[in-house]
Amino acid sequence: MKHRIIEGRLEYTSRKPGMEGQNRGFETFMFTRHGDGKVTLRAHCEIEEPEPTVMRDVIYSLDENSQPMDLHVRLTVGDAFMGSGWMRFDGTDVEMESFGPSIGRLSQRVKAELPLTGFGTHPIVSDGYMLSTVDWGTEDKKLLNFYLPSPDHRGATPPQIAQVKIGALYIGKEEVTVPAGTFTCKHLQFIDDASIVPGTGGMAGEHPPYDVWITDDEDGIFVQGGVGGYMMTWYELVELKR
Repeated sequence: MKHRIIEGRLEYTSRKPGMEGQNRGFETFMFTRHGDGKVTLRAHCEIEEPEPTVMRDVIYSLDENSQPMDLHVRLTVGDAFMGSGWMRFDGTDVEMESFGPSIGRLSQRVKAELPLTGFGTHPIVSDGYMLSTVDWGTEDKKLLNFYLPSPDHRGATPPQIAQVKIGALYIGKEEVTVPAGTFTCKHLQFIDDASIVPGTGGMAGEHPPYDVWITDDEDGIFVQGGVGGYMMTWYELVELKR
């Protein structure tokens, strides 16, 4: 085989007072890193707390330049079908074909604002991988521009094209130990605050600061991270096979 496969599992826990360490969901993922430089991510996510529950299945492909190619998403909220969609970027336009009980059958096409960082897909592992595709060699603060199928903080709305700009900060390198092992990581933070990174503030209301640690290598695997503010969540890599 000329491709490489990476598989893993993340556990979601709470940091809310009285719920510290309580399991609130999980995520399994698989990266296929092809010999021609393209990458496909498959992820299954289940959020059990807070209600309503969210289940998401995603297949996301990027080209050899880390630009999005296509995204498939299927969403269940409160254990009821919310919608499914297919999103594509051709270098100029973003198009989407989707269906959901509340939106019916929907076709969309928009001229993309460039440069494009990627597609926001909502799986936690994808958040980390998006940051790994950014060049942090010369700056520690960047404005990321991406399109996603839901601007909701949990992605719990029927698939429709949304553009979001969010800031990202590079904090430094750290050694991190989690159940899956010990890793040299890049520590970064998503910031949805225009006073820190101009042009941000688009995630359907300000998103709390979101710290992310990813492996300091080409794989950019999410190792640990957490969201503050009203969310108070924590994510940790508990299994990894490369």
